[in-house]
Amino acid sequence: MTSATDNRVIAVRYAERQTRLSEVYYGWHVYGEPDAPIPMTYYFWIVQPPSGPPIMIDTGFDPAFAAGLGRTALCPPAAALEQLGVDPAAVEQVVVTHLHYDHIGNLEQFVNAQFVVARKELDFWTTSVALRRHFAHHTHPEAVEWLADAAQRGRVVLVDDEVAIAPGVVGTIVGGHSPGQMVVSVDTADGGVLLASDAAHYYDEVAKDRPFAVVADLAEVYTAFDTVRTLTAGGRDFVPAHDALVMSRYPPVDGVQAGLAVQIA
Repeated sequence: MTSATDNRVIAVRYAERQTRLSEVYYGWHVYGEPDAPIPMTYYFWIVQPPSGPPIMIDTGFDPAFAAGLGRTALCPPAAALEQLGVDPAAVEQVVVTHLHYDHIGNLEQFVNAQFVVARKELDFWTTSVALRRHFAHHTHPEAVEWLADAAQRGRVVLVDDEVAIAPGVVGTIVGGHSPGQMVVSVDTADGGVLLASDAAHYYDEVAKDRPFAVVADLAEVYTAFDTVRTLTAGGRDFVPAHDALVMSRYPPVDGVQAGLAVQIA
């Protein structure tokens, strides 16, 4: 007999680049520590319920668009899904945690999916304020337009606070990094997982109370950290969105190229 706690979770590492602590953390000078290199790893996640099709949590960046930002995929998301045996046409739900470019590429490939996104997030990214350079630098305008059109066609579930995505899979709006930033809690057989997305890019953001450099609302970033701590207080694993350490903390997925994916639960 299966239950909601039999959900499985995979983190897919599709890109990586080198950056620096001073570029990663907001107001780095206040910490009084020396600068140093740090990798930034790019993931999307797959939740496999005990029955039914997989659920996508974000969809990575579009390789052609990201190339203009100097980002190169180690394995383009479409190729990664093929290696993992996931047919985008079979996916019925895609959770879009926020609308930054590295989380909303490739949406059009999921031709039969319903998209789950915060109402506040989609509302913000379709306003003129989102065109200001501080914000616009971090999104993919064509992908936002595509998602807004999908909403008009009834393919988007807009979330105001919390949403039950599937049995044992819950999305919670926390804001901060982006106006409608969402985190996703997944019940699993071994205690559960919190996919923090960009509510926390690195483990140290929560452990040391250090916001990431890209901020929509600084006060909400800190309250999002508190929410992450609350949601993981019962032993649920916390998985940040860009920390290379994720790849060494969990076992690799068999049958795919080395370094592509790990089994979170």
